[in-house]
Amino acid sequence: QVQLVESGGGLVQPGGSLRLSCAAFGFTLDTHAIGWFRQAPGKEREGVSCISNSGGVTHYADSVKGRFTISRDNAKNTVYLQMNSVKPEDTGIYYCAADPLDGFLVSTVQDLCTEGSTYYAMDYWGKGTLVTVSS
Repeated sequence: QVQLVESGGGLVQPGGSLRLSCAAFGFTLDTHAIGWFRQAPGKEREGVSCISNSGGVTHYADSVKGRFTISRDNAKNTVYLQMNSVKPEDTGIYYCAADPLDGFLVSTVQDLCTEGSTYYAMDYWGKGTLVTVSS
């Protein structure tokens, strides 16, 4: 069965750290760029960080630059999101998504992050993991 499975979410205090994982099953990740998206309560889903299939190109939303780091281990078929210095506004459900960037609307890593939240042709979405930043 083809699926993406997120893990690593939980409750963390402001200023703390968390590492999310996105594991692929049923297909090899090295043919796909991966994006991390989040949806806060009452808000639309937004792109957080994205990475190319090789890992050589990354993109970050301005709100997480300098605090979050995306990486991938294609041998383990897994992509990670290291979240440092977290803030209450980082609270939300975090989803990962995979796409080969072969579409007209989404053809670059930046496209994946900026357009991916509403991209109708995304190959795969995970079901999400909840991150709560609170003291």
